[in-house]
Amino acid sequence: MARIAGQTAEHAGWLARFGYWFSMRRFGRVVEPLAVSAHHRAILCGYSAYELALDRTRLVDKRLKTLASLKAAALVGCPF
Repeated sequence: MARIAGQTAEHAGWLARFGYWFSMRRFGRVVEPLAVSAHHRAILCGYSAYELALDRTRLVDKRLKTLASLKAAALVGCPF
């Protein structure tokens, strides 16, 4: 659970609503980091660009990227 409540689709801008649609299409729900970052457009753009670049890279195996991401989140105590 995040300390900040996520932005609802009714109050979100067009960019956040596109992100919500994409998240629903890909994961079946709106992921919490996306909803929280939707409060600030610049943060949402940066976060989205980072996630897209991370997803598109082919230098490292996808399974290894996921494992490294999970380990990094566990080390810092990230609830996501």
